[in-house]
Amino acid sequence: MAEAGRPEDQCDEAVEDEFGEIIKCRSDEREDVQKKTFSKWINSQFTKAGKPPIQDLFTDLCDGRRLLELLEGLAGHELVKERGFTRVHSLNNVNRALQILQKNNVELVNIGGADIVDGNHKLILGLIWSIILHWQVKDVMKDVMAGLQQTNSEKILLSWVRQSTKDYPHVNVVNFSSSWSDGLAFNALIHSHRPELFDWSIVEKQKSAMERLDHAFSKAEQTLGIDRLLDAEDVAVLHPDKKSVIMYITSLFQVLPQGVTMEAIQEVETLPRTVVKQEEHFTIQTQQRYSQQITVSVSQGRVRTPSTSPKPHYKSYAYSQAAYVKSPEQKRRRFTEQTQLLRGGSQDDLERGLSPLAPGATQLEDYQRILEEVLTWLLSAEDGLQAQPPISSHVEEVKEQFHTHEGYMVELTSHQGSVGRVLRAGSALLGEGHLTEEEEKEVREQMNLLNSRWEHLRVASMEKQSRLHEVLMDLQHRQLKQLTDWLELTEGRIKRMGAQPMGPDLEDVKHQVEEHKLLQEDLELEQVRVNSLTHMVVVVDENSGDSATAALEEKLQHLGDRWAAICKWTEEHWVLLQEILLQWQHFTEEQCSFDSWLTQKEKLVLSIQSSGIKEQSDMVANLRRLATVKGDLEMKRPTMDKLCSLCQDLVSSVKNKEVAHKLEARLESFAQRWDKLVQSLDRSSSQISLAVTTVQTAQTKLTHSVTASVSKVTTREKVVVKNTKAALPSPPPQKKRQIVVESELRKRFDMDFTELHSFITRSKAILQSPEFSMSRKEGSVQELHDKVLAIERERPEKLRKLQEATRSAQALLDQLASEGGSRRADDIQKAAEELNTRWDGFCALLAERLEWLAYQSKILAFYNLWQQLEQAVVNSENWLKVQQPPASEPEPLKHQLERCREEIARFSSLEPQVNLLKEKLKALREKENAPVFFDADITDFTQHHQQVLDELQARERQLVLGENMEQNTNTMQACTYTQEHREGS
Repeated sequence: MAEAGRPEDQCDEAVEDEFGEIIKCRSDEREDVQKKTFSKWINSQFTKAGKPPIQDLFTDLCDGRRLLELLEGLAGHELVKERGFTRVHSLNNVNRALQILQKNNVELVNIGGADIVDGNHKLILGLIWSIILHWQVKDVMKDVMAGLQQTNSEKILLSWVRQSTKDYPHVNVVNFSSSWSDGLAFNALIHSHRPELFDWSIVEKQKSAMERLDHAFSKAEQTLGIDRLLDAEDVAVLHPDKKSVIMYITSLFQVLPQGVTMEAIQEVETLPRTVVKQEEHFTIQTQQRYSQQITVSVSQGRVRTPSTSPKPHYKSYAYSQAAYVKSPEQKRRRFTEQTQLLRGGSQDDLERGLSPLAPGATQLEDYQRILEEVLTWLLSAEDGLQAQPPISSHVEEVKEQFHTHEGYMVELTSHQGSVGRVLRAGSALLGEGHLTEEEEKEVREQMNLLNSRWEHLRVASMEKQSRLHEVLMDLQHRQLKQLTDWLELTEGRIKRMGAQPMGPDLEDVKHQVEEHKLLQEDLELEQVRVNSLTHMVVVVDENSGDSATAALEEKLQHLGDRWAAICKWTEEHWVLLQEILLQWQHFTEEQCSFDSWLTQKEKLVLSIQSSGIKEQSDMVANLRRLATVKGDLEMKRPTMDKLCSLCQDLVSSVKNKEVAHKLEARLESFAQRWDKLVQSLDRSSSQISLAVTTVQTAQTKLTHSVTASVSKVTTREKVVVKNTKAALPSPPPQKKRQIVVESELRKRFDMDFTELHSFITRSKAILQSPEFSMSRKEGSVQELHDKVLAIERERPEKLRKLQEATRSAQALLDQLASEGGSRRADDIQKAAEELNTRWDGFCALLAERLEWLAYQSKILAFYNLWQQLEQAVVNSENWLKVQQPPASEPEPLKHQLERCREEIARFSSLEPQVNLLKEKLKALREKENAPVFFDADITDFTQHHQQVLDELQARERQLVLGENMEQNTNTMQACTYTQEHREGS
């Protein structure tokens, strides 16, 4: 008893009694402040980038997309994001963000992708603080730190603040927490650099810290352009959140003069370093009462202890595992004493070491009062233990039960001091000897009853904890055994798949892709079991602690290496299969298209060769057709080269000799057919040209013969005829000039005709793509849009060509009309009309495709907004799923109600966007033959939205009802106590 009265023990335990019971509440409050402040900072970054704000920090970042958007603005370049909503997609996005942070040398300690996806509050806050520290604090201060050759940004910032506020007598900033709570430091910092903004006497006249803080934040927002990242009520407390204050002061540092002297830094270095503030001291001790966390990232096959060395992250199947153990260094005196008290402490042990009662507290009335309070709590604790459900057989439920009971044990530990005080007060009363015999007997019975009930509750709670741990360890070992077996089977499976050659045909590759999809599905199913092992719970006694920890680390690291190897192989093999499949499909499509085109040209040349036409006009038409085919061959030559390139790429990827032989044989066949077609074209062109020349020569001879006969009609003009014959050589040149003019016109017409037909054919091949027949909800039509716009840009030039071809055709028709070549004129007239008809059809199709692209862009915009709203509804739904039942205490219940109303307000803020979505849908429905999937999607979303809103409102009503019941209960207890007090008096 004398030992318990030592001053230092009394001081320590008094402080512990004061802070120990409120430390968890303060931790929650600090978490709420950081969540609010960090959310405002993130939204300020999104506002600069023109992106929508986040609503809930803990749920909006889980899929990784908003996190990547934040890093896009900070890093200054666009990042790839996966659009799916499965856990694998979320892990891929988060792991990609963590890799980017590592590349930018952002310090990440004990933060894995699964932690963010699972919504771990503390680690999400830690991640955002690391981002803020890198881009907001260090990035802003790097020039000043480099100039002063300093590396401690916090010391530089504190030096700057003290140097700026040294002329203000009531301001003494020694830290980034309590020194800022009265609001004077914020105002002094702004006023020291910008005194014209306000009169300092105004600040001195303000009576409350809330007024001064609001004044400083308003001035900074209005005149300096600094977002209101802090709220006055969060700073006007005894110990404001340090990180939030540093973040705000850094914003001031960024816009105000940044001069810092070495004298100011030396002054900060000489500030007295007294004992740690009581709140921080007991925060550390409270954390040390629990076990040390060893985080093992099995996806990377390594133990993640606090280290700054970056390691690679795989995209999928992230697996982190936590083992809660107690290290020898954590055997603090207070923790050991409390453990001993719970594990067999007697009444004397319970009394020893407790703080003495206050003066005058030894009266019987005070004793009865504190006894009643303790018995009331003891009754509720007994009821709480009885109300705990039976131990489940499902590992996740047992984990939840274990952690719930762990909290219950912490509550017992925090109240045992109250039990000890009652026993001490009773012993003091008995020792004073001022009680009657009946009162003394009653006090002894009360003390025995209290001690008996406490002992029974202590033993029962320890037994329940032991049973929970035993069942949990058994279930966890089963999971590890199942994981080990699965790894063995999968390793053999991927070994067989890896040894299997690719191909040799496209269908075989598709079959291999489907087989790989089955493997991915199995990995995703196994991911469920792996996620269950995310937090392994291991309670280790003092004797076997180190060995058990080492064995756990070794086993988990071995499993991690194997899991990482499977995940890495699966990812790499999937990428390889996708590349080969795309290459093969591309090659097959190009091959089929080229084969069809080549067959068509072969048939055309064969039909010309076998036509046997004798007329000169028909032979000339065939020459034009052959010339067109020859032009098409020249245009198609790059396709042949492209096929060779695709074949080489495919062979190098597949690495299969059988595939190589097959593909090379196909290319060789194409090359032979190509050469044969070229030879046939040359031969046919030569034959037809020779035939045309022969016909023209025969016609010329016939004309000369007729002229000679006519010259002999009369002998009377024989001399004149002879003289005329001598002068006849001059008319043939005029006939030759007419033929030359016709030839030039025909050549120009044929060139324009061929070019336009080729353009229309090529454009229609693009415009008639099957992709234009499919309306899509996601993806992009940018590639199609670019192709169609390229055609639209080329159309005016081709229209000019069409007009020139029309004029050439008309000139040919006029020429032939004067010569009487009606058959040839009909051919040209028909060709011109056919060209104009094709052009009109092409223009109509182009206009239709441009209209389709505009409408499809509206559909994609509609579904982009639809996906954002659906994700927001899913976030609220997930928030509801993780909420605890209504608390039994007033303060936690009030906190739950506030959070619920905040979530309802956030959810209700979606209403304008929902209305915008409906307006977009109305505009889309105005088009004839609108897609039918609109109705089903909007109906599903509307029902989902209304369902979540109803559940949120039901939760609010439930919490309000609980709050009212709690108030009624307190009122009734107060009335009962008053009535009993009056009766006792």
